[in-house]
Amino acid sequence: MSQPSPSLSFNLSEDQQILTQEIRRFAEERIRPGVAERDKAHAFPSEVLAEMGELGLLGMLVDEDYDGAGMDSLTYCLAIEEVAAVCAATAVTMSVTNSVCCWPIDRFGSEPLKREVLPALASGQEIGGFGLTEPGAGSDPGAMRTTAVQDGDQWVLNGEKAWITNAGVGKYFVVLAVTDASAGSKGISAFVVPSDAEGFVVGTAEEKMGLRSSRTAPLYFTNVRVPGHYLLAEEGAGFRIAMATLDHSRLGIAAQAVGIHRRALELAVDYARERQQFGVPIAKHQAIQFKIATMANELEAARLLTYYAALQDDGKQAGRLASQAKLYASEAANRACWESLQVHGGNGFCEDYEIARLYRDVRVTTIYEGTSEMQRMVIARHLLRG
Repeated sequence: MSQPSPSLSFNLSEDQQILTQEIRRFAEERIRPGVAERDKAHAFPSEVLAEMGELGLLGMLVDEDYDGAGMDSLTYCLAIEEVAAVCAATAVTMSVTNSVCCWPIDRFGSEPLKREVLPALASGQEIGGFGLTEPGAGSDPGAMRTTAVQDGDQWVLNGEKAWITNAGVGKYFVVLAVTDASAGSKGISAFVVPSDAEGFVVGTAEEKMGLRSSRTAPLYFTNVRVPGHYLLAEEGAGFRIAMATLDHSRLGIAAQAVGIHRRALELAVDYARERQQFGVPIAKHQAIQFKIATMANELEAARLLTYYAALQDDGKQAGRLASQAKLYASEAANRACWESLQVHGGNGFCEDYEIARLYRDVRVTTIYEGTSEMQRMVIARHLLRG
């Protein structure tokens, strides 16, 4: 079994360090104010995202030829972590438009398509989404029922998608549909579908447990027509495009989990220093110290695994490493939020404390972009295939 080279440097460049500092400042000054209120009101952060677009944070992976920032995957992960440490809901909106909309269009789209849609996405004038999941096709894309039929120089889509992030606020969606039911996974194609197309309907927004200020809703397609050049790559390439996209996008979810984990640890440390029991700060008690030490250790492991996977994102082991990063980082972040809330005691169970929101937000990281169970299957298949 071939292994990626271990001789990699995790030293950040001067540009990466400056960018990270700038995004951290922006997140604290512009995103954090109002986070709790937006969460309670399920309010989408439109103004914040417009500012992020002006900073180039919504087109980080888009080539400069299409007005994108043209940054690498590691730099993108650094940015996601900084945003997620302040607001995981904003981070997932950012991650989705970057990694499962812009990235596949930039990688697989025709030149006319890229010229037409990427500048608006990269600038943040528009945001995007990804339509793979259906009510009966979550981890099993082979059960997909949405269809696309060619009609002259257009494609006509019919069907529905479920749990679509940015539905109702996004303009362009990469949508997977069956174009040849007899061809199995090779009969699935990928299209860019604009939300203003006739027959495109957004369903009622989901009442989610967490990430409440991100928008999630079903999409319905009734004879939705798109131009022929809105097909990504070629007919039948959709499954390959979807898998490549998920391999890449899992890096963003790993980085999101790292950001949440980092904040959970910060909150636990601060609270442990302030809260007094038995006449001393609870930070003096070994039981609390052990929790914090474990959280810190797992944070560094998750971050370094995510960095390593990001540096290898074009290599032969990219899919496996992205799954490993997403699996470990998301599960470690869930443990960290659990322990941080435990450190907070009864106060952690109250929405007045930030850890309560983190506890709700982190839960989905082991589910979307492929469940932990699916990640283990992906990892094992990579290792066990001949």
